Amino acid sequence: MRNRWGPALIFFFLCSAPVRAQNPVVPATPPNMETPAVSPSSVHPLTATDVETFLDGFVPLQLEQDDIAGATISIVKDGKLLFAKGYGYADVEKKHPVVADATLFRPGSISKLFTWTAVMQLAEQGKLDLDRDVNAYLDFKIPEAFGKPITLKNLLTHTPGFEEVIKDLFVDVSKPVNLGQYLKTHIPRRIYPPGTVSAYSNYGAALAGYIVERVSGRPFNQYVDENIFKPLGMTHSSMEQPLPKSLAPQMSKGYRSASGGPKPFEAVGPAPAGSLSSTATDMARFMTAHLQGGQYDGARILRPETVSLMHSRLYDLNPAANGMAYGFYEESKNGHRIIGHGGDTELFHSSVHLVPDANLGFFVSYNSAGIGKVEPRGQLWAAFMNRYFADSRVPQTLSTAKEDAKSIAGSYLPSRRAEGSLLRAAAVLEEIVVTPTADGAITTSLLKRANGKPMTLREVAPLLFQDADGEDYLAFQRDRAGRMELMYSPYPLFIFQRVGLGQDRKVLLPVVLVSLALMALTLLLWPVAALVRRHYRRPLELTAQQRRIRLAVKIVVALDILFVAGIAAIVVYGLTNIAAFNDGLNKWIYLAQFIGVLGAVGTVVVLYDAINAWLSKNRTIWYKLNATILALACLGLLWFVFVGNLLRFTSKY
Repeated sequence: MRNRWGPALIFFFLCSAPVRAQNPVVPATPPNMETPAVSPSSVHPLTATDVETFLDGFVPLQLEQDDIAGATISIVKDGKLLFAKGYGYADVEKKHPVVADATLFRPGSISKLFTWTAVMQLAEQGKLDLDRDVNAYLDFKIPEAFGKPITLKNLLTHTPGFEEVIKDLFVDVSKPVNLGQYLKTHIPRRIYPPGTVSAYSNYGAALAGYIVERVSGRPFNQYVDENIFKPLGMTHSSMEQPLPKSLAPQMSKGYRSASGGPKPFEAVGPAPAGSLSSTATDMARFMTAHLQGGQYDGARILRPETVSLMHSRLYDLNPAANGMAYGFYEESKNGHRIIGHGGDTELFHSSVHLVPDANLGFFVSYNSAGIGKVEPRGQLWAAFMNRYFADSRVPQTLSTAKEDAKSIAGSYLPSRRAEGSLLRAAAVLEEIVVTPTADGAITTSLLKRANGKPMTLREVAPLLFQDADGEDYLAFQRDRAGRMELMYSPYPLFIFQRVGLGQDRKVLLPVVLVSLALMALTLLLWPVAALVRRHYRRPLELTAQQRRIRLAVKIVVALDILFVAGIAAIVVYGLTNIAAFNDGLNKWIYLAQFIGVLGAVGTVVVLYDAINAWLSKNRTIWYKLNATILALACLGLLWFVFVGNLLRFTSKY
């Protein structure tokens, strides 16, 4: 469900220009490139035989090295199935192999492409207006904000302005979720004006699915089955949760790693955003339909002009960077414009890529995350493109590189984030850092090589920095307020926004860690100091009030540490088991936050003790310094608590 660029997120486009409905498609290829002719001998023939030889050597090695149970792949070319094959196991314990035309995988957010296709079907029938306020199609109301309504075009481009929500993203499969009820009770806060910031939203896609349901008069699952699956002959595909009895035995097990044992079937709360189960060959039929003007084997799901519109660019922030089509997002690789989508559940990790100018479609899904440093599907796709669509263009570095690199340095916060709940702290910790090098290049914590070392990116166009040894690039520009923002080439689904010192993780994280270390040291040395004084028979000469304050300070420090430990345990548990983020977790969150409130209020006592120590004549200089340092530690922790919204009491997160 999450669109991954790293672990669990696990992991953003601020725009002052209006959304454009029908732009000419502009390939997002960095300019200032020398383009030598590519020798035909440097590109392998794209034949079934060569593809099988290549993948048979590549994929099994991935599975072995990264501890992945299995994978399924399909490739279509010129309207036909070129290749389909399963690798590894659908069930490791029983040694059941993955079979491309029989084994179901969970493509996660690739489900959204079916939701967007359904929206475009109803739009071409005149039943939906993509520019109309979505509230016109709902039986509840998305609250007004920013003086602008949310439209279906906003949902298609992930620009409705919603904050990230994670609660009930995955649910108990034995307790079916009513889509309408889910949407009414999980409305996210609106933190950006519609059409201005791309911030990937599962809720937005689910909302679009519910609109399909209401306008068509049929449950969403039934609509997709009747209008997409059946016409295309996708007999091994379903949006239902749990799966129909006829398909359930063919479902692959899901694993965190092949050696770790299977996990239960994952049910998605906002179902239209990620509930699809399908085979590689069924996905091949869907890809073919989109590449062949909306038809497959005589069956039509969209008109050619609708497909053309759907694949065209609808939204971009920077013409030099990739943009959003109507639900698909753009990629650029080896000189080709590619549209596609990635998809992740906790266990399955998938991607689909369409290369219109080559009439090519590529689908891959893994049933395990594995343990590798490099994400397997990205590694596979890059290797495939380099083998069959090699590109020898060489980027040229600009003379302004050093000056521009300094101007973009800093920490950047993802636009896809929780803003009004304690999970904002996770977004702060996910900030990426852009660092200039002495020769005018930049490095960033976002982009790393297979060996774990950061990529070096050089300026190939004004404020456009490209990997010196590849095609990944970062585009920078300022928003209307003058704040620098960053776009990452493969994912126009979100941007990163530069933050000031007050929210900079390079400052915040050391402050918090040092503060907690000092607090922990204070508690650890408290009994030690008491034993030392007893040994040397030197009791503390304190008044009754000073003793009470001293004890209160220790209690405040203990509460602060307990609060941080509690919140950390809840978040770590939740991120390793996202289904845990539900109403059942609320009481534990509130308990931790109540402890945090006591600690925050108690900071007043710590400050009083520090001030009183300097005013008191019977306090040693060491006590005064210790009390001051402890007060600063408490304030440092409060700083992070405030920035991360850790004390925001809310059941919406």
